[in-house]
This record gives sequence, structure tokens and C-alpha cells, in this order.
Amino acid sequence: MKALTLQQRLNALPSVLRNPQLLSNRGIGNEIGFYIFDYDPECEPVVQQYLPKLLLKLGQPPDPLKVTEINLYHLLLKILEERKLLQKVFDLEASQGSRNLKNRIAPMVRAEQIVAQIQKQVVDESHLILLTGIGASYPLVRSHTILNNLHPILDRSPVVMFFPGSYDGHELRLFNTLTDDNYYRAFPLIPRQERSL
Repeated sequence: MKALTLQQRLNALPSVLRNPQLLSNRGIGNEIGFYIFDYDPECEPVVQQYLPKLLLKLGQPPDPLKVTEINLYHLLLKILEERKLLQKVFDLEASQGSRNLKNRIAPMVRAEQIVAQIQKQVVDESHLILLTGIGASYPLVRSHTILNNLHPILDRSPVVMFFPGSYDGHELRLFNTLTDDNYYRAFPLIPRQERSL
């Protein structure tokens, strides 16, 4: 098997995301279509630069897709701002450091609140939902927790999580070092290895 470069995998995204089977929101064995596009964490800037181009390509005629991108980090900031806690969080980080931040903020921002915000942002006619900002929102937002909580509410549109780490179909490893948790309900979107015939 030949390893694919990140650029090759990014270049393949528009056609893969337009695949009728993926858009029908059914994976292997009729599972709900949750997909992980994993990449090495040091490539985060490359992926972030590519995302606007991807959204532009997917929105072009003759068959434009309605894509909803949800950045979990921006969503987290929005929740804190709505609760008038954002400045307090910045002050807390400045005075006590980011290590203490998680324990103090985690009770204020629960997975149910994040999922409720995601549900508000997703319109029924979305063909595709992209989840970004996974690395930036760690450790306050855990990717497997969000995916588990999204299953009951996002059953019409496929979900693609852009994940700075590795996913082998069983285990999410954020930043290639932290085991987020075992997660079996998503499919690797574009494998890092090209399958030989």
C-alpha cells in the first residue's frame, strides 16, 4: 500500500463528499453517516487554509451542496460569551494558567449545551455538516462525547469531523498522542494509505 500525502487526500475531498452514497447519509450496513478526516496535527494550518476553498468548490453549480460548517472552538466561545463568562475565562487563564482552566470551565459548558447549539445551527436542508476546531477546543470539548451526543439528532445529513490526530476506525487519538476514547460509529473518510488492487 502506498501512503497518500495530505495534499492528495485534500484534493480528493470534493469528489468524495459529493458521492451519492455518502450524501444519502448511510454508511456501511446502513449506519448513520459519521465520518472522520484525520490528519497529522502539525498540518492544522494547511487544513484550515484549505477549508474555505473546499466550501467554495462544494457550493458551485451545477449541483451546489448546502454545507454547514461548525467550528467547535468558536461555538464554545459563543456559549461562554452568551453566558457572560468569556472575559472571566480569559482573566482566569491569565491569573491561574490554562491547566486549571479545564476544571473550572468544564461544569459551565456541558456536552448537551454544545449539541443544542449545533442543532440550532444546522438547517434541515443541509446536505453535509463539517465539524472543525476539534484541536482548539480540547480539553473542554471531547470529540467522542460530541459525536455520541450528535447521533440522535443528526440523522438526516452526513457529518464529517476534521480531526487533528489519527483514527483507525476504532480509536480516536487526538494530536496522535491522547487517546480520546474508543469510537466505533464513524468511518475513516479518506484512508492515509492507497489501497492496491
